[in-house]
Amino acid sequence: MAKKSSVSVTLEGVSKIFRNVRSRRAGRPDIIAVHDANFTVKPGELVTLLGPSGCGKTTTLRMIAGFELPSSGKIRIGEEDVTMLPPNARDTATVFQSYGLFPHLSVAENVAYGLKLRRLPKAEIESKVRETLDMVGLGDLYDRAPGRLSGGQQQRVALARSLIVEPSVLLLDEPLSNLDALLREQMRVEIRRIQKSLGITAVYVTHDRVEAMSLSDQVIVMKDGEIQQIGSPQEIYEDPASKFVAGFVGKAAFFPVDLCEKLPASPESRNGAWRCRLGNKSLDISRFAADVEMSGKAVIMARPESLRIAEPGAGFVDGTIRLNVYLGHSIETYVETAHGEILIQIDDPASRKIFPEDTKISINFAAGRVRLLRG
Repeated sequence: MAKKSSVSVTLEGVSKIFRNVRSRRAGRPDIIAVHDANFTVKPGELVTLLGPSGCGKTTTLRMIAGFELPSSGKIRIGEEDVTMLPPNARDTATVFQSYGLFPHLSVAENVAYGLKLRRLPKAEIESKVRETLDMVGLGDLYDRAPGRLSGGQQQRVALARSLIVEPSVLLLDEPLSNLDALLREQMRVEIRRIQKSLGITAVYVTHDRVEAMSLSDQVIVMKDGEIQQIGSPQEIYEDPASKFVAGFVGKAAFFPVDLCEKLPASPESRNGAWRCRLGNKSLDISRFAADVEMSGKAVIMARPESLRIAEPGAGFVDGTIRLNVYLGHSIETYVETAHGEILIQIDDPASRKIFPEDTKISINFAAGRVRLLRG
């Protein structure tokens, strides 16, 4: 399958309100599913909409596909305004959570369905079907019935059926949620490989942070219908804009601190730093969210791999080890502290000192590995 010219997808001030006519009489308001969504998916990018159930990510995808019309705003695919166009006029293809295969048709017939609707010559359809099935690793299952396929194979057929029509934009709505853990991991790799090899623009919806981090060029984190942050997987993980984003995209510990003063820019920190007090110790933090201010509360956000175990009194927070979980490549140590249970990840445990359970310890961290967030 040849590469097709990639296009962008742009949302400008897009909102979706579900009118609640009957319930309004009982005092119940309309449902704002998406509020003022603004973002651009660059040509050839895979962007993931990530968030909990009910955050508006699937509604946003359905508006791009044309299955829902926005209450306000504009949607563009390339330079074309598609806001009010029906799905069949948008040059998109959607892979759904349910495979939606026709049980009475073979694998090849399922994949060929969209091309038959376009009345392409039989020889061309057969050639394209074989090429697409080979691309998704199902070339030897050409004549098999969907009922004789595994879940992962059925999802590959659904993906092939969407790709064979050569859409400008591929939309994927939680396509891996019905698969077990190992198959999900394998399919993540396959989807990323195929998307990059074709150079197709893709929008992916999931509530699974591992999927979002491993697949995406950019991640859009949503909550209650609003976009919370847009950035690369590394930016979202290392520099979250809020406690919600920090906690949703990965494990994190939060330590309440008192803000002492804002320090000016320096050669070590172009944006300055915040001097904070945690317990009876002070530290300067150069990585901080834009909404941190002197008059408000603040917390230090630390990932498990950025924390270190020290002797009692040597770190910033004292605690007691309650559980060590051996994972081979690392050990997860759970520490009971005055700030709640803190998870510490110890990489390469064979070369590190491992403190036994019920040991009194102290937790340390480097100021350059943590981030200051609004409390």
